[in-house]
Amino acid sequence: MFSEVYGPTHATENRSLPICSPTTIKILYGESDQATLSAQAAEIGKAGYQVTTALNRQVVLEALRAQAFDLVILGSTLSKDDRHHLPYMVKKAHAGTRVLVLHAGTHHHEVDAAVDPTMSMHRIIEKITALVQPMLVA
Repeated sequence: MFSEVYGPTHATENRSLPICSPTTIKILYGESDQATLSAQAAEIGKAGYQVTTALNRQVVLEALRAQAFDLVILGSTLSKDDRHHLPYMVKKAHAGTRVLVLHAGTHHHEVDAAVDPTMSMHRIIEKITALVQPMLVA
């Protein structure tokens, strides 16, 4: 089952990160490695986002069936097959959901943005903010 929700209760000393209202943006973050998932979801939560975690493809699909998300992040530890097929499944479940893939060189028409996972977490959060910014204004 999909699990932890990270949000602004995970305080940070680094106030230079973009801050967003956690009640307005819901993020689903999927990885296949628990340590990577926990660490990065906590960092995204520190930036003020509400993050629901999903450990593997099946759990990502369960979470999508249970509720809608504004953004789905597909992490670099998911298999190449998962990173290819899940964007279709995300858009089929919720057409307006944005998809961010943490993998360099992803060219997929259902992916809204791709980020090299070796970039700093600060840069990844900047990309997240750029993707959800139109939703904040609406």
